Amino acid sequence: MSDVSLDDRGRLTLPKEIRERYGEQYHIVQLPDGIKLLPIADDPLDALRDEFADVDKSADELRDEARDAALDEAGR
Repeated sequence: MSDVSLDDRGRLTLPKEIRERYGEQYHIVQLPDGIKLLPIADDPLDALRDEFADVDKSADELRDEARDAALDEAGR
């Protein structure tokens, strides 16, 4: 873990090791007790494909299952 400070213009500089590992763009998430930086992939579509590479069902099948589960939970 590293400690960093804002400069006089409010900018935060991340250490080189962090930038090399996670990239140059981040989404800032405000939490009740602080903030979180989430790296944004250079190619978000490729990142999604990698994340869901092991999913064998189509988007339509997943949507139908989610709808059925929601209806069952609602007391269909």
